[in-house]
Amino acid sequence: MKILVIGGGGREHTLAWKIAQSPRVDKVFVAPGNAGTAAIAENLNIRPTDIEALGKVAKEKNIDLVLVGPESPLASGIVDYFNSLGIPIFGSTKAATQIESSKVFAQNLMEKYGIPYPKGAVFSSYSEARKYLGQQKPPVVVKADGLAAGKGVIIANSMVEANKALSDIMEAKIFGSAGDKVIIDECLTGREVSLIAFTDGETVSPMLPACDYKKTGDGDQGPNTGGMGSYCPPGFFSAELIEKATNTILLPTVRAMANEGMPYKGVLYAGLMIVNGEPLVLEFNARFGDPETQAVLPLLKTDLVDILLAVIQGNLDQLKIEWSSDACVGVVMASAGYPGSYKTGFPIKGLDKVDKDVVIFHAGTKLGNDGIIYTNGGRVLTVASTGKDMAEAQGKVYRNLPSIHFEGCYYRKDIALREIKGINSKS
Repeated sequence: MKILVIGGGGREHTLAWKIAQSPRVDKVFVAPGNAGTAAIAENLNIRPTDIEALGKVAKEKNIDLVLVGPESPLASGIVDYFNSLGIPIFGSTKAATQIESSKVFAQNLMEKYGIPYPKGAVFSSYSEARKYLGQQKPPVVVKADGLAAGKGVIIANSMVEANKALSDIMEAKIFGSAGDKVIIDECLTGREVSLIAFTDGETVSPMLPACDYKKTGDGDQGPNTGGMGSYCPPGFFSAELIEKATNTILLPTVRAMANEGMPYKGVLYAGLMIVNGEPLVLEFNARFGDPETQAVLPLLKTDLVDILLAVIQGNLDQLKIEWSSDACVGVVMASAGYPGSYKTGFPIKGLDKVDKDVVIFHAGTKLGNDGIIYTNGGRVLTVASTGKDMAEAQGKVYRNLPSIHFEGCYYRKDIALREIKGINSKS
């Protein structure tokens, strides 16, 4: 088979890496890819949102299967377009992707079908939202309705912060039209977990749960990012909780979408908060998480291509998906200044100096004409390793991180630490 992966981040490198392991695959293409994917696949210089160009190249290269990484092409209708071309594609339709592209849509769906989520209210008027906010007690959560590259949810610990978030989103339009509507939610306290599942529109098969870290600094200090690392699986999220979340959230959501006339096929990502032993939905995404994918997929034993085809063909119920009992930890190496402004173009040294059982997933990297790999983004690499338990996996990663260097690089020193120490912590 020839397979095309769409996207250029750490998630897409991980997906291409996993697909390349399949005996069914002859060649992998990644559009646009990065320096990491260039080593295992052929990069195509096409933007993920240039849907017609992607369709053209898929026909020219006789692509057998397309896998979409990021949310933007899904929200733009890439699956509908490829379906019209008759090219098999893994992902949700434009209508079904509303579960991520509109938080208001997701909240209305959950309310209608009794899917557990935090109490909140939706506003399209800034003055009404501000008035409502004045009646709340901090902390509160302010969410932009649309896609905001993972940065549209602000947890405000004071009314000053809450009002600034609201003003930034609705008046200053820092997220553009994504802030035309907002949701103001109660702030839950509990433990957060990402539960991602494969679904063919009827059957739901959850992956192993994972925890990610959004803040730049140790101890969850500093600004929010797209994610500074993750680990899988968290000990507190038991098999019973996975089953409960599947039966009260994942399955009801897939059935609700079918009922609404927008069958959901692909990956359903539920960001959950566990409050008094009960899972509630913080957010839905319509794709593999990043950086969770880098910690989850190394533990997948079943051929990923078999799973993708089962989802597309609607026979996921006939496939038993197997997972390793190991643990995996992934730590993001970022550019100085990220998530604010940062410089790129620095050579990355030491990529060949890590242990054989440590995997480096590239995100913001670029292969120069001189054969040197340079930084090309905010989140540059995810360094990941598996181990028989979390301590072993984490130890391997942190032993190897100092071998890799680029100017201004930084990373958190506490990814998975709370799991090893049994620390009750929120993030």
